[in-house]
Amino acid sequence: MKIIRADATEFRDFFQGLRRRGGAFTPELLANVAQIIHDVSVRGDEALFHYTKKFDGHDLTAATLEVTDAERKEALAKVKTQDRDVIRLAAQRIEKYHRHQIASGYSIVDEDGVELGQRILPLQRAGIYAPGGKAFYPSTLLMAAIPARIAGVQEIILASPVKDGQLNPLIAAAADVARVDRIFKIGGAQAIAALAYGTQTIPRVDKIVGPGNAYVAAAKKLVFGQVAIDMIAGPSEVVIIADQTANPAYAAADMLAQAEHDEMAAAVLFTPYPDLACRVAGEIEKQLQKLPKKGIIEKSLAQYGAIIITSDIGQAVELTNLFAPEHLELMVENPKDILEQIRNAGSVFLGSYTPEALGDYIAGANHILPTEGTARFSSPLGVYDFYKRMSVLSFSQTAFEKLSGPTQHFAQMEGLEAHANSVRVRSTPDKDE
Repeated sequence: MKIIRADATEFRDFFQGLRRRGGAFTPELLANVAQIIHDVSVRGDEALFHYTKKFDGHDLTAATLEVTDAERKEALAKVKTQDRDVIRLAAQRIEKYHRHQIASGYSIVDEDGVELGQRILPLQRAGIYAPGGKAFYPSTLLMAAIPARIAGVQEIILASPVKDGQLNPLIAAAADVARVDRIFKIGGAQAIAALAYGTQTIPRVDKIVGPGNAYVAAAKKLVFGQVAIDMIAGPSEVVIIADQTANPAYAAADMLAQAEHDEMAAAVLFTPYPDLACRVAGEIEKQLQKLPKKGIIEKSLAQYGAIIITSDIGQAVELTNLFAPEHLELMVENPKDILEQIRNAGSVFLGSYTPEALGDYIAGANHILPTEGTARFSSPLGVYDFYKRMSVLSFSQTAFEKLSGPTQHFAQMEGLEAHANSVRVRSTPDKDE
């Protein structure tokens, strides 16, 4: 486990590498994904069948593209009672948390009788992407679908690749609890294209949410504008700020938990205490030996794992705000005091008994979070992501007359005479006319 001091000469380059580990999409990847998107936009279902056979290794037809009610029931019958119960518990907590995000419109009337307002409207149709290849995440499906349902989205569509043509039972259970309307057996960039443009079988959606591999992320980037997206998710990450009160075994366990996602995941600890740094490193080595994904974790930590010794907690906070992590754990004596100094993080976990894993599953806050520094300007997924806002304006003739002159003047400043005229024709005629 790398231990490096923040004042070391090599630290700046090392830290920049951590922050940029996802990197930009390569021209080759973007070109390949663009070709898939174009093909699906032109050929529709036929292209989906082609790419599903090519990438996922099984045949689809118009009759088998959508998961039938019978298939959903068959998959649900395979779910263990304990699994179903924990999915329901998570769903209840997610719903309870997100109901506080329900928004409402407003209307104001000024002293001249001008009425200005805003309507809050749910999107009509949302598309959720759920991975189904190397990993499947029913938790992510809950995090995406439940806020959409609370917002009032009329139809929720799920795209998820299937293994051997069979819907994953846990995905089926999460879809059932979250009341997903339709499920399609497709994945990859072709699924994103189908949701964005629509095909003969799959309806076009208004917004696509949910993480995926590099092809999925690139596809979301390329279809943005044709359809809304939540974010372009990169490799997952955790930053821990720890002081002398931190339990090294807890810190090590949380870093290992993050590193098991994949080889690109980052796990970073900032502390001004060298002794704690050494103890955490020792715990990582000790706990690692017992974990089934040891190989993945070792690669992740070798590339993007680090324990960084800072001059004080203040410098740890400063570096954290630069990193803008997806997950931030504050293992310090007074975490709420440190929280006030945090500007950039997707989700913050306070104290030694709030591990990031709680946020992944049961806590209730959303775990679809900005990554790769985008927490500088992005937020966790929520109910607000499934709304659109509509402005409403209403002027009486008297109010119109009061602002018609300034409006004409502004239009003429911008060289838009027809704009000025559209106001002028409504103005009270001069008495001489």
